[in-house]
Amino acid sequence: MTSKIVPVIMAGGKGTRLWPLSRATAAKQFLALTGEETLFQSTLARVADKTVYEAPLVVTNEDFRFLVAEQARARDIALSGIVLEPVARNTAPALAAAARIVADRFGEDTMLFVLPSDHAITMDDNYQAATSAALRAAAKGELVTFGITPLEPATGYGYIELGSQLENGAYAVGRFVEKPNAETAQALIDTGNYYWNSGMFLFSAAAIIAELELYSPDVVTAVDRAVAEATLDADFIRLDRDAFAQAPSISIDYGVMEKTANAAVVPSAIQWSDLGSWDAVWKIGEVDGDGNVVHGNVTVRDTTNSLVISRNAHMAVQGMDGVAVIASEDAVLIGRLDNAQDVGNLVKLLAADRKTASLTETHPTSLRPWGGYTSILNGDRFQVKRLFVHPAKKLSLQKHHHRAEHWICVKGTAEVTIGDQVTILHENQSVYIPQGAVHRLGNPGKILLEMIEIQTGSYLGEDDIVRLVDEFGRT
Repeated sequence: MTSKIVPVIMAGGKGTRLWPLSRATAAKQFLALTGEETLFQSTLARVADKTVYEAPLVVTNEDFRFLVAEQARARDIALSGIVLEPVARNTAPALAAAARIVADRFGEDTMLFVLPSDHAITMDDNYQAATSAALRAAAKGELVTFGITPLEPATGYGYIELGSQLENGAYAVGRFVEKPNAETAQALIDTGNYYWNSGMFLFSAAAIIAELELYSPDVVTAVDRAVAEATLDADFIRLDRDAFAQAPSISIDYGVMEKTANAAVVPSAIQWSDLGSWDAVWKIGEVDGDGNVVHGNVTVRDTTNSLVISRNAHMAVQGMDGVAVIASEDAVLIGRLDNAQDVGNLVKLLAADRKTASLTETHPTSLRPWGGYTSILNGDRFQVKRLFVHPAKKLSLQKHHHRAEHWICVKGTAEVTIGDQVTILHENQSVYIPQGAVHRLGNPGKILLEMIEIQTGSYLGEDDIVRLVDEFGRT
């Protein structure tokens, strides 16, 4: 049993609305868009007070499991567990699984604070007041959501109507409104009785389970079996695939909140954004005297009210107004900020063409549990990568059927295993790994190891890896 709140962090979403920085395998919650911390790390930091909160429970998917673990470790934030969804089933099954795990571990009366991991929120007095009001309402059995005071007739958010006033600053939910057009959104705001739907919730495990059993029993049946038959793998809780796949794919709003008589909303003047488009990133950024927000290698001249971000190449922008110029390592987006909501259609166009589909799926920099790599140059039968390995971490013991590799140590100390031979490489030393040779790379030092890897061969895909031994369970 615990008297503390258990944060449930939803970190499984895959989206491309912030393309080209976000990709299917590089979701926005793991990007540092507004500072040094990623959005996921900022979410964890909001629930770091150990006098109030238990260690967070994170719900994510198989692809993001090591990203979650590593980004939490990098900020020295302990997690109570990482729940892996074997298939995507929207928020109702995900929250049902979290609620059941929390109830089994801490007791059914435990409070869950459900937080999307990809929102930008300022922790100020308004935030604290809203959280306190939500906790008081949840203690009376209400399923509480947070309504954000609307600042404009946004069409990218859902809206919540206030119903009758309850105790302690909460209101019954009148109704939910799906993302409206601009005219409808303005009409809703003009009533003074509608708020943006934040996707944040606070309720007890018992309350949400009871309402799920009443309004979405198929979800509970499937999820309860998925939890009961889950397997533990280090810090990961792997829900049973077959059972979880039987759950209907529905949101918690549709599955419960729009139907229950216990839905409550706390009107909140929180500084909040779901950062669903580049204009949202510009709005919360630090603007210069010309209204520009710039990050990275950027020079602007005679340019106003624009967002310019570059991750690598130097980006120079001249004579523009109200534009977004976003440069990743391998792609550049140029468009008007007032049309930023339409980037999704551009991404669909790229994804439909086999020549550009990969630009929507994978990022040049890929993170792994041991570190990661950045693709620098690709050519016919060769590829150049920068590998980075964290201290005391090792890649799997592996071999490749179709390629050979040259490794050059540029920073730190490398432990290289080739067959039965182990060699220590220092900076400016190199080694050759023949095609088919069993090999491994490790970092025995105390600083980040950086290597340049040159691959040559007939096939250079990431699926040409035969893992023989792996400390992260990927064999």
